[in-house]
Amino acid sequence: MSLPDVVSRTEWLAARLELLTKEKEATRARDALSAERRRLPMVRILKDYEFEGPGGATSLLELFDRRRQLIVYHFMFDPSWEEGCPSCSFLLDNLGHLSHLHARDTTFTAISRAPIDKIEAYRARMGWSFPWVSSYGSDFNYDYHVTLDAAEGSTEYNYRRADPAWEGEQPGVSVFLREGDEVFHTYSAYQRGLDILLTTYNYLDLTALGRQESWEVPAGRVGAPDDDWTRRHDEY
Repeated sequence: MSLPDVVSRTEWLAARLELLTKEKEATRARDALSAERRRLPMVRILKDYEFEGPGGATSLLELFDRRRQLIVYHFMFDPSWEEGCPSCSFLLDNLGHLSHLHARDTTFTAISRAPIDKIEAYRARMGWSFPWVSSYGSDFNYDYHVTLDAAEGSTEYNYRRADPAWEGEQPGVSVFLREGDEVFHTYSAYQRGLDILLTTYNYLDLTALGRQESWEVPAGRVGAPDDDWTRRHDEY
């Protein structure tokens, strides 16, 4: 990787001010996009999804924990796996203290198809305390297109037909709103739409060396390859 040019402080300041103009334009564009996202129409949830948590069966409504909003991270953890996905683990290591979300009437939970005993064992290994439930046996992952399985009618990912080679678990985030006992789906994002959740990437994007990725994602590829860049935090 080539390093930046070495210049005088005056030349650096001129370049920095030029970049600042572009940064402000991007910030205003991001604010406008966020406002547009909030104006998306929503879909009433009519299906009774059932999940398994550490305390037993729970519903989508109960996952709100009496708050008005629910953010779900679709964590890649196939029932046959013994460990959760390294990339999803990296992402959830970036999750901040949930009290800040709770103060804004918003609950966070992760959901995976792995059985709850595997989830609990992996969560203990990673030292995480956020809520995490199993969707095993329900249609939830198929309905939100984070488990691709033609036999279950789930063949779309990131709002387009997926390559058959992608069959299986995929990452994503979905957001729900509660009005009384009614639940509505307001938003879902996948692939690069998850970048905003990665504070490590946001910090590294401020640096001269950037994200220091040793690979490039091939066109259409989902997730990260198995190399030294994305590891579980106890594997570095």
